[in-house]
Amino acid sequence: MDSIVSSSTILIRSYLTPIRSLPSSSFVSIKPLSSTQIISFETNRHTLSFTSGGKRTRKLVANAIRCGGIKEIGESEFTSTVLESDRPVLVEFVATWCGPCKLIYPAMEALSQEYGDKLTIVKIDHDANPKLIADYKVYGLPHFILFKDGKEVPGSRREGAITKAKLKDYIDGLLNSSVA
Repeated sequence: MDSIVSSSTILIRSYLTPIRSLPSSSFVSIKPLSSTQIISFETNRHTLSFTSGGKRTRKLVANAIRCGGIKEIGESEFTSTVLESDRPVLVEFVATWCGPCKLIYPAMEALSQEYGDKLTIVKIDHDANPKLIADYKVYGLPHFILFKDGKEVPGSRREGAITKAKLKDYIDGLLNSSVA
C-alpha cells in the first residue's frame, strides 16, 4: 500500500481499490481497503496507524510536507493573500523534494503559531507555481521573502535551512524594522 500526504488531503492507494481522498484532520477513521484498514492518521506526529491481517501497526510518514497552521497558496491566491494583506506576510517557497524544506518544517509550524496575529506565514510550492518563481527570481529552496503593504521588504530575502532560533531572530529583525 502506498500513501501520499499533501497539505490538504491524504491519498491512500491500494492496488486492489481505486484511489480515495480523505480530509487531513487530526484524527480520521475510514472503511477497510481490501485486507488493510486504516485506523487513524495523526498529523502532529506524522503517524499512520493501520491493521493488516488482524495485527495493528504504526508507520511513520516522514516524506511529506504538511501545512497545519501555515496556508499553502498558489498563483491565483497570491495577490489577495500576500499583496493585499493588512499585516506582514512571510512567504516561504518550498518543494516536496527539498530536504532542507522538510528539515525546517517543524520550526516554521511553531513560529506560525507563536506569531499569531502579528504575521501571516504562507507556503508556495516551487513546482506548481513557475510564474511566481520566475517573477520573484527564486533560485534556491527554501526561500523566504517578507511582504508588507503589498511590497517586498528590502533585505528580507533569505535562502536555505536555518535553526528555529535564527529564523526567529530573522523574523523579529524584519518585523521591528518594517513595522516601526
